[in-house]
Amino acid sequence: QVQLVESGGGLVEAGGSLRLSCAASERIFRFNTIGWYQQAPGKQRELVADITRTGSTNYADSVKGRFTISRDNAKNTVYLQMNSLKPEETGVYYCAAGLVRYGMILSENEYDYWGQGTQVTVSS
Repeated sequence: QVQLVESGGGLVEAGGSLRLSCAASERIFRFNTIGWYQQAPGKQRELVADITRTGSTNYADSVKGRFTISRDNAKNTVYLQMNSLKPEETGVYYCAAGLVRYGMILSENEYDYWGQGTQVTVSS
């Protein structure tokens, strides 16, 4: 069973920064796409950013220019650097890994593995 473990969440003031980590139990090169999702309280999960095996990245419009997703294959870890955080970005952040995709981008229901999430709280 593949395991994904998120870390790096915490309490931060608006305008602050956090770096989230997603450590995988096996080589991340195996996965076509690894993504970060946010689940705000009482809401559905929404894609924040993803990165493919080849290094292509995709971001939600709301975080472009502030968040950066990156990958360290040697450490089997994907990172999400979050800068200039806003209160509405409070929530549980999950990483997910997908083996294959059938369209231009991997959709939420196509991911094969999910982590347990890490809590991010942005105070106003």
